Amino acid sequence: MIKKILVAFDGSDASRHAFDLANELAYHFKAKLLLLAVVRLPEPATSLELGAVLDDAREHYTAAFQELRDRTNPRGIDFTTSVEVGHPAEHIVAMAEREGCDLVVMGRRGRTAVGRFVLGSTSERVLRYAHCAVTIVK
Repeated sequence: MIKKILVAFDGSDASRHAFDLANELAYHFKAKLLLLAVVRLPEPATSLELGAVLDDAREHYTAAFQELRDRTNPRGIDFTTSVEVGHPAEHIVAMAEREGCDLVVMGRRGRTAVGRFVLGSTSERVLRYAHCAVTIVK
């Protein structure tokens, strides 16, 4: 039984498709949706840059999350959001474990010709280290 679904969201088309699938699954199983956006900071970053990048990211994802929330509200799906800073795969795997998620749903990234045949490094790492099922959406 699926009770908690973590959606890794970066605003890409693939992550929006992942959200749509997770939304359908959450509705069907009456599961809770957790949306996670992970912001990667420039390296090396000064403390001033860190604050500015994080503020911009929170503003960006707050607007995107509100649009997604508006789509789930008519269905009454329990929905939480989070924006974290660091390496995406590490944060996705850690949140899935910490929250006791039954499923991680995320988009596949592949921008080059080679990328069409292999998974992105983030999705590959999540597949390898997550304690639960992982669905990769094109």
